[in-house]
Amino acid sequence: MRRQSSWVPHLADGTGSPAERLAEALGGDILSGVLREDERLPAHRPLAWRLGIGVGSVTRAYALLERRGLVRGMHGRGTFVAVRPDQAGPMLDLATNMPPPMFGDRALARTLTRLAKHVDPGLFNVYPPVAGHLEHRRIMARWLAGMGIAVAPERLLLTGGAQQALNVAVHVARRHAAYAVVEAQTYPGMLGAMRQAGLEIRPASMDNEGMRPAALERILAGRRDRRAVVYLTPTMQNPTTATMTVGRRRDIVALCRRFDALMIEDGVYVHEDDPSRPALMTLAPERTFHVSSLSKILSPGLRIGALIPPVGYAGDCLRALLASSLMIAPLSYAMMAQWMQDGTAESVRNALHAESVRRQALVLSVLGAWAVTPSCHAFHAWLPMPAEYAARVVAHAHRLGVTLPPPGMFDAGDGMRGGVRLAFGNVAFRALPEALGRVRQACARRAENVPHDMMAMS
Repeated sequence: MRRQSSWVPHLADGTGSPAERLAEALGGDILSGVLREDERLPAHRPLAWRLGIGVGSVTRAYALLERRGLVRGMHGRGTFVAVRPDQAGPMLDLATNMPPPMFGDRALARTLTRLAKHVDPGLFNVYPPVAGHLEHRRIMARWLAGMGIAVAPERLLLTGGAQQALNVAVHVARRHAAYAVVEAQTYPGMLGAMRQAGLEIRPASMDNEGMRPAALERILAGRRDRRAVVYLTPTMQNPTTATMTVGRRRDIVALCRRFDALMIEDGVYVHEDDPSRPALMTLAPERTFHVSSLSKILSPGLRIGALIPPVGYAGDCLRALLASSLMIAPLSYAMMAQWMQDGTAESVRNALHAESVRRQALVLSVLGAWAVTPSCHAFHAWLPMPAEYAARVVAHAHRLGVTLPPPGMFDAGDGMRGGVRLAFGNVAFRALPEALGRVRQACARRAENVPHDMMAMS
């Protein structure tokens, strides 16, 4: 028998409308198990009165949640929770870097039903163009424009996720550059792509904004006779969460122009237009390969990436993309278009941002000084510490039932900086305090004989 919820949400302060903030509060409590499957939500008018908002705001909030498949309305009976929260497994996974689920099964079923009625069968009867149908490229270009990245659809290439886009960028850059400069701790998938391409990798030291300009200058100046490609994640760098200020971005661009270096910009964690953090592509379009993706800011299952090549490199990228023999499934294209056009994508993106803020606050409250406090939001955190110490923390956390990534997987080769990355999107929110508590216990257990100054490495 369905029970009436006595729950009243807490509307956090924010810039969104009352409807958006109510939807965020409700969605978070549904996905974390505070509200259970088949539980009836409060009626519109009493809830509006208790929260001091308009009835229309409650109606719009419930509609946003229904679009995501988290609730279902039953005529004459009310609105009910439609999602069963995921159960925690025997091992708590803080290694897999992905956002938490924001789509319910009803949202997926409704999307597929709409597509069955309206999708163009021509999408399924022919091979798609290598870079994607022009209409889908227009849709993606509008999406990116909402994040401050302006690009003509004709210049945009759609790829099978960010990894394919990065591989294409490396393949093309390899023809024009003799070696690569990367952040000392960086995305292991890119290290693998560069090694496979035969690029020599030179790590540059970092600070709390990412790659140090002085370190980059030393490397580039020491090899003036050889052209470099520089790989950077300016916003919420993986794994360290470092984010570059506009000044740092301009300094990096100036050095790359001075030494005629190419850049590959990994923008997968950018989710909004922030003029104080412009994309490197906007500062140096003539030398920047910009990579974006829907997986980190919308849904891991929607593996659609975007590659914006520098001016003059589009042809090479198109040929490299064709050679990769990996095309996006027509159904993924159709779902992307549907969600972006009916507002589902924007709603989910906003909800994921709110969830990342909530989870990040929990991480910092549990781990305290162990974790770096980032200036942006995503679903990973960084615990800086010596490499040997990090390995012991990972091993002890595993014995406590928490999976963490091997610390050495992010090391580009200088051995100067170590740490542990936590990915906190893949664990149900109600299980996250327990997982973080075990990590804290692992850190404390292995801190006994480690000098304090080494623990504060940054």
